[in-house]
Amino acid sequence: MYIILGATGNTGSVVADKLLDKGKKVRVFGRDSKKLAPFVNRGAEAAVGDVTDAAALSKLFAGAEAVYAVIPPSMSATDFRALQDKTTEAIASALEASGVKNVVTLSSVGADKTEKTGPVVGLNYLETRLGKIKDLNALHLRAGYFMENTLAQIGIIQNFGMTAGPLRADLPLPMIATKDIGEYAARALLALDFKGQQTQELLGQRDVTYTQVAKTVGAAIGKPALAYVQLPNEQVIQAMSSMGISRNVATLICEMSDSLNNGYMRALEARSPKNTTPTTFESFVKEVFVPAFSGKAASA
Repeated sequence: MYIILGATGNTGSVVADKLLDKGKKVRVFGRDSKKLAPFVNRGAEAAVGDVTDAAALSKLFAGAEAVYAVIPPSMSATDFRALQDKTTEAIASALEASGVKNVVTLSSVGADKTEKTGPVVGLNYLETRLGKIKDLNALHLRAGYFMENTLAQIGIIQNFGMTAGPLRADLPLPMIATKDIGEYAARALLALDFKGQQTQELLGQRDVTYTQVAKTVGAAIGKPALAYVQLPNEQVIQAMSSMGISRNVATLICEMSDSLNNGYMRALEARSPKNTTPTTFESFVKEVFVPAFSGKAASA
């Protein structure tokens, strides 16, 4: 039995589907039974609950061979770091109580740092906390910058005719499609060939700058002159707040951006076949960004 936390999310949904494709027994966990229904229709068991509930997770994990663990995002949290740590404690307590021996986690590039990386500090704590569990085999997938993060540009393009954000225009980012993370995690769960505490960076197909993002997106949506503008943090925080994101989360995102901009937060591994994943940014734009942009335009 495999347990998938965040089963309705970008990576967890892929993990669940891939394991079900292989005929594995899967138990999916999430907050919304309706969103879990497609997995149930494919033969999975479903459990609805709160990922910060250690007792519920302990029951969920009972008898499992392995767990896929994620800390779900909460864009409205007033203290997201505290919520992250509470989630980590619940997951760790449940692993200890249930005796599960194998876990794959969604972590991030930069999780080697203990401060100044915004929400990624919480992933450092997740890795550290699970490292204290006796006889646990844990593989922490330190993923690069999600290509899906660029979807936030849709509204900016629609309203202002440009792309914009807190990151440097010329900063090379190891951009990865979340489906590639899910596929890698599923393969790791099927193989269970990791021992002790291990980390693996996943760096996408190549590094991409936001100048290149604007050029690629612009060409795909018929705006070849589309440009990217770096904005001051306070302007970014105000803009995010107007979109319903809490000031706390927006501030953490800007802190992470600062650490990316100055090189404090960066990939530690040289690019290799093992940490390079297949989806190009061009194919992501064609398959995901353009349909989302068209839908947004149609409803605007």
